[in-house]
Amino acid sequence: MSDETSVTEAEDGAEMAAEDADLPENDDETVEEFDGEDEGAPENVVRFPGNATDHAQLMRMVEALLFAAAEPLDIDSIAGRLPEGADVGAVIEDLQKLYKDRGVHLVRIANKWMFRTADDLSFLMEREAVEQKKLSRAAMETLAIIAYHQPATRAEIEEIRGVSVSKGTLDVLMETGWVRLRGRKKTPGRPVTYGTTEAFLVHFGLENIGDLPGFDELKAAGLLDGRLPPGFDIPNPSETGGEGDGDFSDDEEEYGAALDDHLAQDKVDED
Repeated sequence: MSDETSVTEAEDGAEMAAEDADLPENDDETVEEFDGEDEGAPENVVRFPGNATDHAQLMRMVEALLFAAAEPLDIDSIAGRLPEGADVGAVIEDLQKLYKDRGVHLVRIANKWMFRTADDLSFLMEREAVEQKKLSRAAMETLAIIAYHQPATRAEIEEIRGVSVSKGTLDVLMETGWVRLRGRKKTPGRPVTYGTTEAFLVHFGLENIGDLPGFDELKAAGLLDGRLPPGFDIPNPSETGGEGDGDFSDDEEEYGAALDDHLAQDKVDED
């Protein structure tokens, strides 16, 4: 075989390869276009439509809705925001499992769904705050009488004020921590007496009860009416009290009996 014959055969092979390369990519006779149905596919294979939303994405959507909602949502409200045909029940169930061990739980209340802090973490949401209460005029007058005349009985307070002590006035002062039961007056009937507490001194910035302003100081500060009745005077406040008066002993039974008398008097006033 000559070299010239070999060159001719090589050229013919190259021309055939070029013709094959020029064939159209979508030849109807050789390539069938996929129409979405696979006749040979197994019967147990379900093909999802092209616009189906992934289950994980549905969970994200419901999660966002519940977090942003100002109130619990029912199933219909949730379904109305999701793509048509979404299985809201399955999504809710999977979200419950997902948040089961987290700081917030997905809970159902009145057939509606919402996120709520886990019960064992509710203490983190608690905060103690001091509630500011404004004392009534009657309470302030009663407090002033007790401070200047302690230990004072209920009858003495009413005599000085000129009116009866309304139900709960002394209770409010005791709950505030500014007034306490002092002891029993050594007079017939052994009535309970009232006095101020250390919390009273702390609140008003007093070193002791004797630091309360006297008659001259109150008058100079303009806190007393210029037309005071004759013989009007303000006693010098003292914690020791009058003769025969004093604090309870350490006997809890004695204090408890006095407290019962205090509550019993409130009951009488109520009736």
